[in-house]
Formats: sequence, structure tokens, C-alpha cells
Amino acid sequence: MASAHSRAHIHKTSSSGQRAADRIANVIGSWTFIIVQSVFVCGWIVLNLLAFLRHWDAYPFILLNLLFSTQAAYAAPIIMMSQNRQAQKDHLRDDHEAAEVELLFKINRRQLDILRLLHNNMRPDDPFAPDSEREIDAQAERLQAEADDIEHALGVGP
Repeated sequence: MASAHSRAHIHKTSSSGQRAADRIANVIGSWTFIIVQSVFVCGWIVLNLLAFLRHWDAYPFILLNLLFSTQAAYAAPIIMMSQNRQAQKDHLRDDHEAAEVELLFKINRRQLDILRLLHNNMRPDDPFAPDSEREIDAQAERLQAEADDIEHALGVGP
């Protein structure tokens, strides 16, 4: 039960390809990349327009367009792989949270049972009868054991 509710599996990367796709998508989606690429493109255009000896990629900059096309051909599927992986992580996180909510609901239901038991057995004019006190203690112990199991399954407890 503990492995089904562990948060570690959500962020675990199973292959080097997934890790590479995530890193590449993070780099391509950064302002640093946009600024560096913009400086590179501006430099390319300026050097080709003002080249005194030789224009290696004269206007309309066919080589530059080829480089952009190649970059886009590789970047798009890599970014999609990273997005798909993020979507899988989101689904796992949603499933985990749903399981947590269900377990918390069970805990709350058990606590309500104890409160009802206490309410039914406590009378201002009648102190705890030994049988009622034993029943309440047993119920409290069962609840504590169940809460400890749930906390262990969620990885929250000590």
C-alpha cells in the first residue's frame, strides 16, 4: 500500500531520454535561450549584410532558414515529449491526491463514529461505566492504529 501512495514515483524519470527531453525543453523555453538566439540571428544577419570579403549566407539567408527549420524539426518533438511526460506526472499526482482524499474521508468517518459513541455513552448524571470506557478505549486504539497505517502509507508520519 505504501508504494501505491508514495509521492516519489510521480517525479521519477525512468530513462535518460526523458531526462534529456525535460532539460532541452527547459532550455528552449527560457529567456536566456531566446536572448542568445536573438543575438546570434542579429549577428548572423549583420555579418552577412556588411561582410567585406565574403557573404557566406547572402540575403534571403537561406542557410539561416535551414538552421531554423532543422532546429524546429528537432525542438518540436522534444518539447512534445516533455509535455507528454508532464501530463503523465499530472495524472499521477491527481490519482495520488484522490487516494489521499479517500483515506482522509475514512479517517473522518471513523472520528465521527467515535464522537457518536462518546455522545451516546456520556451522560452528565452517569459517569463512565466500565464497559463503555473499555469500548471507547478500544475504538480509540483502532482509530489510532488505522491513522498510523494511513500516515505510513502516505509517507507523512514518523
